[in-house]
Amino acid sequence: MLLQILLRKKAAALTALVTAAAIVLSPFAALAQEGRGPPPVLRDTETEQLLREYTRPILRVAGLEKQNIQMVILNDASFNAFVADGRRIFVNYGAILQSETPNQLIGVLAHETGHLAGGHLSKLREQLANAQTQMIIAMLLGAGALVAGASRGSNSAGNNGLANAGAAAIAGPGEMIRRSLLSYQRQQEENADRAGVKFLTATQQSPKGMYETFKRFTSESLFAARGADPYLQSHPMPTERVAALQEFASTSPYWDKKDDPALQLRHDMVRAKISAFMERPETVYRRYPQTNDSLPARYARAISTYLHGDLRSALAQIDALIQVQPSNPYFYEVRGQALLESGKPADAIAPLRKAVQLSNNAPLIEMLLGQALVGTDNKAYTDDAVRILRAAVAREPEAPLGYMQLAMAYGRKGDYAEADLASAQAAYLRGDNKTARELATRAKTRFAVGTPGWVKADDIVASKPPRN
Repeated sequence: MLLQILLRKKAAALTALVTAAAIVLSPFAALAQEGRGPPPVLRDTETEQLLREYTRPILRVAGLEKQNIQMVILNDASFNAFVADGRRIFVNYGAILQSETPNQLIGVLAHETGHLAGGHLSKLREQLANAQTQMIIAMLLGAGALVAGASRGSNSAGNNGLANAGAAAIAGPGEMIRRSLLSYQRQQEENADRAGVKFLTATQQSPKGMYETFKRFTSESLFAARGADPYLQSHPMPTERVAALQEFASTSPYWDKKDDPALQLRHDMVRAKISAFMERPETVYRRYPQTNDSLPARYARAISTYLHGDLRSALAQIDALIQVQPSNPYFYEVRGQALLESGKPADAIAPLRKAVQLSNNAPLIEMLLGQALVGTDNKAYTDDAVRILRAAVAREPEAPLGYMQLAMAYGRKGDYAEADLASAQAAYLRGDNKTARELATRAKTRFAVGTPGWVKADDIVASKPPRN
């Protein structure tokens, strides 16, 4: 009984050790520890396209071009990017907003690609598994000493010494294992830095942006790191890391290469868009005052204006942007979105059709167009809405919005089997598995057994919730 109680207590310590290391594997785990879920995902065609263009050449030289690595933007204002699996790079919108140049953000993405190319996640999981085994052995050995001491009587000084030795046999290895894991993680970070510089050089890009970003973080974290034990840090100590990074990054022949002005403009446009959608209007106007007549500033003010209720002024500002760049699909998208969200779906159709055309049928914009067509309550648009939405979800199968609008379009047609199936798919993607199963079960009764619709519904009924 004593052994069982002891192992239960020490298992909690082991769980804490492994959980602490797992937090480095995934910031989502840290959020779970705080009782919060991961931040919601943000979707925007313009921003996602820019991130794909930033990462494509890096992934190619890293040998990951065919791995279908996805860029995922999170609703978090802090500057952070990370990998939590082998197929996605997560980027907080704060990292995009705070990166003043494309090269600064590209440098961070190159570092994260270094983690993917080095297989650091799977290797760290192996280290965690080894740590678990080592800790369990230490617990059993220490527990054996404690049990031996207890069996010989509790009043003997010698027995107390044996029990204390057993406790030390448990605590000592645990501390050593923790330090070993943290050291391994620090080495991974250093390796990712070096790999990132290698990828940037291979793609004829400057590693200065990576250095500038990490140097900025060093300045911000110097006070917090003062007096810290370097052996208890999961990342290299900031000053050491930045000094090492500068030493090998500054040897790149592209160290002083500047970003292309056209790319800088696109980067600034995306930052302006994120600011307008994610920040308070007074913050937006401090960043982009009326005295700033640049295209990004005008873009930010136009979006902020529509978001906060002045549709007429917003449309005038957007139309002025379209005059400057008549082939920019995202100006038409914003115009259509402003009209749609202001209760004018019929007026939103024309600019959204133009945005779809200019964006080469971007599926997220197609979903907005489908929403506008459905929102008019005009049955003449129903078949067009179904066609557009089906094409959109075929290329963007993880977006609940597309299935929600498709369900409404099918409902207008009186095709309740397809409407139930689309509603079930939307619920499933939202993580509402109970509703998804109920709707899919009903859809199965409306499809002929064995038809494609019946099979899809049956898959949902038998499925487990998707993992984000």
